[in-house]
Amino acid sequence: MIDHFGINCSDLEASARFYDEVLGVLGYSRQMDVGVAIGYGSDGHPEFWISSFSGQGPAREMHCAFAADSVEAVRAFHDTAVGLGAESLHAPRLWPEYHPAYYGAFVRDPDGNNVEAVCHRGTPEG
Repeated sequence: MIDHFGINCSDLEASARFYDEVLGVLGYSRQMDVGVAIGYGSDGHPEFWISSFSGQGPAREMHCAFAADSVEAVRAFHDTAVGLGAESLHAPRLWPEYHPAYYGAFVRDPDGNNVEAVCHRGTPEG
C-alpha cells in the first residue's frame, strides 16, 4: 500500500546527520540525495524521505505515496482526487529524475498534505 513517505525538516543538514546515524544502526542508508531531499532505505529503494522546509510554524505538510498497479490507476487516482475538489500538484506523468519508469501524480489532501499515487512500470507513452 505505502510506496514511500516523507517529512519536511527545518534544518536538512541536522536532520540528515540524525537520520544517517539512527537509521544506520537499523541497517538503512541513503539511497538517493537530490539536494533538497534525501531518501533512505535499502536495496536501492528509498522509502523514507526528509526534505528541506522554509515555511513557518510547527505544522508542516507530510508526503505519502501510495503504490499503484498501473499508469491507468495513477490517472484514476488523480482524476478522482481532483473530482473531489483536491488541488492538483502534478498531473500524471513520468518522473525520469527519480528513475526512467517512475509514473506518478500528486494532489493535496483536505488537510494540506501532499499525497501521490506511483507506478514503477511507466512508459514514455504513460
